[in-house]
Amino acid sequence: MTMSTALWSFALVVGLLVVTPGLDTAVILRTAAVGRRTRAWGVVLGIQTGTLVWGALTSLGVTALVTASHILYEILRWAGAAYLLWMAVRMIHATFHGHLTDTTPDEAVTGDDDTLAGGWRQGTLTNLLNPKMGVFYVAVLPQFIPAGAPHFSTGLLLTAVHIVVAVLWCSVLIVSVSALGTWLRRARVRRTLDRVTGTVIATFAVRLALDDRVTT
Repeated sequence: MTMSTALWSFALVVGLLVVTPGLDTAVILRTAAVGRRTRAWGVVLGIQTGTLVWGALTSLGVTALVTASHILYEILRWAGAAYLLWMAVRMIHATFHGHLTDTTPDEAVTGDDDTLAGGWRQGTLTNLLNPKMGVFYVAVLPQFIPAGAPHFSTGLLLTAVHIVVAVLWCSVLIVSVSALGTWLRRARVRRTLDRVTGTVIATFAVRLALDDRVTT
């Protein structure tokens, strides 16, 4: 496999992964939909920071230790499930107990400030506390490193391809949702959106908690 073939093949694989609706998509869409565009970009940057960390650790062989160790995997799994569940409960709770109107700033109800740093923290934690990302990189990344190529630098290059593809797709999501901003920021629509998004995130948390993967 040549380097160019590896890069294009990996771009296709991660492209299919990125456009498949999932946890990251739900968080980004919800954040952008309620008018927190700056925070949404922070979430995108945070998610890609996590991706870079997973890619670097996999290239160094560290991630393989996490996915192979039952104890380390369990710690990461439960921490991730707890964080996602906390996020979901907080989001849904605010829709019942917050005083939301069409003009109420979203952060006054949910506590989400429209800052790049706040979004970055949320995106980074969401990504790094998801052991499935580590499993994906351990299983997939080495397959696209050509024989004889430097493992670490090639792994980072492939990770960079993943990040570029993800940022491009996230840009499409944010711009598309922002175009519907006025309608999406109506109180009734925002309550429904937060309840649906919170339910999706809670579902991911439960699935992660109930994951019975057996490590060896």
